[in-house]
Amino acid sequence: MAQNQPQVWLTKADRTALFTRQATGLKLSAAKNKQPVIVINDKKTFQSIDGFGYALTGGSAQHIVKMSAPARATLLKELFATNGNHIGVSYIRLSIGASDLNEKVFSYNDLPEGETDLEQAKFDLGPDKADVISVMKEILAINPKIKIMGSPWSPPLWMKTTYDARGGMLKPVYYAAYAKYFVRYVQEMRKEGIPIDAITVQNEPLHPGNNPSLFMAAPDQALFVKQFLGPAFVKANIRTKIIIYDHNADRPDYPISILDDPEAKKYIEGSAFHLYGGKIEALTDVHNAHPDKNIYFSEQMVVEEPDATTINIINPVTRLIIGATRNWAKNVLEWNLAADWENKPYTDRGGCSMCQGAVTINGDHYNRNLAYFSIAHASKFVRPGSVRIASYEPDGLANVAFKTPDGKYVLIVANTGKTAAAFKISLKDKTYTAALDKGSVATYIW
Repeated sequence: MAQNQPQVWLTKADRTALFTRQATGLKLSAAKNKQPVIVINDKKTFQSIDGFGYALTGGSAQHIVKMSAPARATLLKELFATNGNHIGVSYIRLSIGASDLNEKVFSYNDLPEGETDLEQAKFDLGPDKADVISVMKEILAINPKIKIMGSPWSPPLWMKTTYDARGGMLKPVYYAAYAKYFVRYVQEMRKEGIPIDAITVQNEPLHPGNNPSLFMAAPDQALFVKQFLGPAFVKANIRTKIIIYDHNADRPDYPISILDDPEAKKYIEGSAFHLYGGKIEALTDVHNAHPDKNIYFSEQMVVEEPDATTINIINPVTRLIIGATRNWAKNVLEWNLAADWENKPYTDRGGCSMCQGAVTINGDHYNRNLAYFSIAHASKFVRPGSVRIASYEPDGLANVAFKTPDGKYVLIVANTGKTAAAFKISLKDKTYTAALDKGSVATYIW
């Protein structure tokens, strides 16, 4: 490939190309015609990027750790290394305690009903040592700079209004004890060599039907952050970022109301979102209300039929990779990294039976699914520290552009139109010709 030809990595809806580097790069355009033009303006910049990736759930780690050492090394290298065809995942989300994609519900301080442990003397990472922690150590050996976010689904049951993993609320009398729980989590993970870059206060605080889960209204979250969690992190000299909300884009009022409280705001790095409800543009509403605070995209399930003859790649790329980053998100995380062919494990009474992994693991073998390819189109090339730059969006050609820390340009384009599209890409004083079949996605790098 000529050195001045931008690389093209392509996924086609008919699966004839699945995140495949094309033999021919983009060529300079000489002809003048009326084709749509994606004009990239690197003088207009937006947010910096922390990374792209997945949730490493307990279930994901359970499958990965059971693989033979050579097979596990091959999988993790493909996911987390950046050379060759490896996809360079750069951000991981962990559950603090169990999520609904664990085999069983647990916290790090489970006690019989009626007992308490206000000082967290009995805190123990216990169940995660068998899988999540060991897999994370192998990931960190491949990419020591990977960013890690921790999110709780539920506090220990003894802290809740009902002694039940599902629903309930955090008793105010245990706010201080729960803040210490977060402190211990960060400290104990650090002892294991796992640096937690950020925590969210509560996964899906307005959805108490999961197993496990917790209902936490915005005023309660504000109070917990400003009077307990924030001061506890400061006292323990913990620099892990505190991120609020961590739920759907249909309630931007939740994080805005917390950030409107200056005493809470001073401890908060930003707000995190999912997209099971609402519109992705709501992230910009939150950014506009508090432009000094960051926006994160922390979860979205992405599913396809196991034996599908086509791949709906434009859906997650347009809604998440392009949609979230064009609305100020510093990261994009999909749900989740790995499962088996039955999407197991998941908890009873509210676990997710339809949550497919980015890879489906069967012994030492694995298949790559829609979530794998959609993240790959960004993660491999839009490295941490990249900055989003302005790009014009012609009808039917959803796109987003970045400038990387080493001075490269990356453009991700999805043809969402009804026909194949011929178009041009213009950057500085050069214009390139490009074409994409209907339903196809390409990443261009130069």
